[in-house]
Formats: sequence, C-alpha cells, structure tokens
Amino acid sequence: MNRAAPALLALSGLLLPLPAQSADVAPDALVKTVTLEVVALIARDKEIKAGNRAKLISLIDAKVLPHFNFEAMTQLAMGQSWRKAAPEQKRRLVGEFKTLLVRTYASALAAYSDQKFDFRPLRARPNDTDVTVQVRVLQQGAQPVPIDYSMEKTPAGWKVYDVMVGGVSLVANYRTEFNNVVRDSGVEGLIKSLDSKNRSLEAAGAAKK
Repeated sequence: MNRAAPALLALSGLLLPLPAQSADVAPDALVKTVTLEVVALIARDKEIKAGNRAKLISLIDAKVLPHFNFEAMTQLAMGQSWRKAAPEQKRRLVGEFKTLLVRTYASALAAYSDQKFDFRPLRARPNDTDVTVQVRVLQQGAQPVPIDYSMEKTPAGWKVYDVMVGGVSLVANYRTEFNNVVRDSGVEGLIKSLDSKNRSLEAAGAAKK
C-alpha cells in the first residue's frame, strides 16, 4: 500500500459515517449533517478518547457499514484481478477488505483532533445518480485538504464507493498491492494476505486496551 495511505485514511475516516434514514436525503446534506454530528460525538465521548476501541468500532458498524458499497470498492481496488476471482472468493474478498477498512478507520477516528470543514456546493443535476461530494478539511497553519466522495444513488439511498483525499483515490491506493499479490500468489493468496493483516490489526487493537 502507498505510504500516503495512513494520512489519507486518517482524514477520510473523519467524514465517513452516514445516517440510518438516508434514502431520501441529498448526498451533500447527508455528508454535512452526519460529519458534524459524529465528529462532535467523538470529541465529547470520554470512553472513545480514553481508547475504548470496541465502542469506536461499534460506532463505525452502526454509522458507516450500511452506507458504503464495499463490493464496488473491492472491485475497484482489485481492478482487472477481480475477474480472476470465483463468486465465493469475491464474497470472501469483500468481507476481508471491509474488515481491513473498518479497523483502519477505527485507528483514524481515534486520532481525531480539532479540524473544521468547508462543505462545497454540490455540482449535479437533479436526475444524476452518480455524484461527487466535495469537502475541504481546514487545518490551522496548513493548506486545506480536499476530500471528494464518489457516491451513487441506489434503492437504499446514496452510497459511497470511493473516497479521494488530496486527489488520491482510497481504493486505487490498494490496487498495485492487490494486483502484485494476485500475480505472485493468486486470488487465494490475496485473501490469506488480507486475513493475516486483519488478524495483526485486531491483535494490535487488543494490546492497546
């Protein structure tokens, strides 16, 4: 994975959670309302600030997972290698990649500090079903960091299928690594690699409790 990934994830992690009743909410309003709500919740939650990782992961499970298209994210991250996977392998890949992102987001959210946000006007037509929601993270003494959410409209509401931080795609950031593993060890090798990485992250999280 690219060395920029930790910073990329730390920034995107601040803005990922979306609300449960989101089917009829405009994508830009969705991101703005819940970003501010969740950031405020994390800032005042003493247990999360004290390092309660289980509570943080529970927050991610409730607010993030229902509103991301993890299959699309996994497919984008794998690129051409996605076609080499059998249906059962695809299911396992999606599950492992989702777990990897959740554990990484937990670390990113735990490192939250006082950023402010500039939510840009949505540039989209009323009938568009694929849009980009633009947010700027304002940091004192530094240039604003652009975060762009690629979102698609589904029967269940708007879902995120990619996040770009500073012009770098979250899912594309994994593509070279994933394709290299598939080339050297096959699809099963990638599944095992992701499983091993997730176990390591789980152990590291448990050690911090």
